[in-house]
Amino acid sequence: MLYPLPAVLVSVAGTDGEKNILTVAWTGTVCSDPPMVSISVRPERYSYKMLKETGEFVINLTTEELVFATDYCGVKSGRDVDKFKEMKLTPLPAKEVNAPLIAESPVNIECRVTEVRPLGSHDMFLAKVEAVHVQEHYMDENQKFHLEEAHPIVYSHGAYFSMGRQLGTFGYSVRKKRKS
Repeated sequence: MLYPLPAVLVSVAGTDGEKNILTVAWTGTVCSDPPMVSISVRPERYSYKMLKETGEFVINLTTEELVFATDYCGVKSGRDVDKFKEMKLTPLPAKEVNAPLIAESPVNIECRVTEVRPLGSHDMFLAKVEAVHVQEHYMDENQKFHLEEAHPIVYSHGAYFSMGRQLGTFGYSVRKKRKS
C-alpha cells in the first residue's frame, strides 16, 4: 500500500551487445553519499540475466509522453520484441556503463551494481550512481532542474498518473516569514 511509485524505464545491455528495456516500479534512492539507488527485478524477467552478467543499468525517468512506452515495456518481453524499435525510442551511449540511455527520457541515471539481494519474488539490485544526464531545456539559468515541466508519471494500483501541482518546498513548514 506504499503508493504511488515512480514508474521508470530501466535500460540494460548484455555481454553480447543486445539491449533491452524493462519497466520497474520497485525503485528508489537508498543513499545520498555515496549516491545509490535500488531496483527490484523478478529473476524470470528477460533483462534479469543481463543485469546479473554486467552489473550495469540505466534508470530513465518517464513522462506523460512516455506513458504508452512505459506500459508496453512492462508487458512485452524483450525475448519477443525489440522494444527500442517498437516504441521508437532512441538508444544513446552512456558515459560510464554499457547500458544505453533513452534519449526521450528527461533524466538518465547510469548505475553500477554493488550488491544483489534475493528477497523473495524479486531480487534487489543495489547500485552506485555513476553519472546523471538531464535534458538541458529542463534546467533554468541558475542550473535548477524543473522536472515538473516534463510532466512525470507515477504508478499506483495498476494505473499510471500524471504528477500534480507543487504544494510546497522542503522546509516551508518551518521557514520564518518575512516581515513586511
